[in-house]
Amino acid sequence: MSDANISRPDQDNGSHFFRFHLPHAHLSSAFGNDWFALKAEAFARFFGTPTFLIAQTLVVAVWIVLNVTGLTKFDVYPFILLNLAFSLQAAYAAPLILLAQTRQADRDKAHAEADAQHREDLAKASEERQGLAARQTTLLVDMVQQNMALTETVKELTERVAALTAEVHTRLGCEVEAQAVAKSAGKKPAASRES
Repeated sequence: MSDANISRPDQDNGSHFFRFHLPHAHLSSAFGNDWFALKAEAFARFFGTPTFLIAQTLVVAVWIVLNVTGLTKFDVYPFILLNLAFSLQAAYAAPLILLAQTRQADRDKAHAEADAQHREDLAKASEERQGLAARQTTLLVDMVQQNMALTETVKELTERVAALTAEVHTRLGCEVEAQAVAKSAGKKPAASRES
């Protein structure tokens, strides 16, 4: 992705993954953003390419061959005009290259700072997630313990209800037997006489 995509206004700065680079977007071009700046930076970058080196070698070779063979005599040996052309090229190339390197170093520093800020934000978010996970784990453990306590209470109450039910059945069973005996003897049971 190019530096031009960093400062696009149509992107949401809050969710774009280059949002930390936006404060440094003014450093996107080493020479500025006008026509001359763009051409100067392209020219400075072109100096180190194999195309430039091969083309310059071919021009120098043709220059020397034309002047040594005598086909033309515009720059005879020791090739002072060629030397002057190299000096002129170096005089313009060196400042452009140095300027490009300086501005690239500024961009690299700004991007390193933005990356460091991004890493710090990621670390902070990770710590917050870990804290939240620890709190949720503690809550889950508490809930499990409460559930175990409730389960024990329910078990005790269930056992108590079962015991009371058995006791009620035992008492009712005795009363039913007493009523059956009283019916057979023609007497009313004692419980029904009291009421």
